[in-house]
Amino acid sequence: MPDEVEAQRIRNPWGQGERLRTEILDAAGRLFSELGGEEALTIRGVARAVGIAPASISQHFADKAALVRGVIEHDYERLSAVMREADESVAGDDVVGRVRAQMHAYCWFAIENPGHYRLMLGNRRPVGQEEAGQRPQGPLVSIVGAVIAAFERCEQAGKRLRVPSERAAIMVFVGTHGRVALYHSDPEAGGGADRILPFVDELISLVFD
Repeated sequence: MPDEVEAQRIRNPWGQGERLRTEILDAAGRLFSELGGEEALTIRGVARAVGIAPASISQHFADKAALVRGVIEHDYERLSAVMREADESVAGDDVVGRVRAQMHAYCWFAIENPGHYRLMLGNRRPVGQEEAGQRPQGPLVSIVGAVIAAFERCEQAGKRLRVPSERAAIMVFVGTHGRVALYHSDPEAGGGADRILPFVDELISLVFD
């Protein structure tokens, strides 16, 4: 019964609905990993994992599709955070090291969260955006934007690039993504996970003059 289910967890104080939303997303993300895909994910199962009634989820997500989109956005926020933390962990004047740190963080996130990573990369931009004539937006575009900014810092610091900073960033990002995708398709391909970071470092070095 709804009241019994609600009693299984400590109710969030009034005004802390965002906390419950985060709990729902965290639970949905865990279940997604355990179940191996979004097909097996259900609103009822997520509600059970959080300890709330299914109706409580509808206050934050209209349906399962909205919940899956929420998980994707939540995962992109996590990825952005780990890349930002990696960038900030390197000395500010080591601009190339900051690029490497960001891309290493991207790789480790993809390696450690394979199911989430596949879901994230399969996410398409909102329907109708093309018709509106808007520039593509979305979480993946933001990730690429952070990499472009990192290469622009390199150029501003006097590090010469073989191609414009935006093109260098996209080349490195696409190459890194392709290498991670190869690993996911065959974990032993090319020597396994321990060969991914050296590959990325070499890829980055190739775009510098």
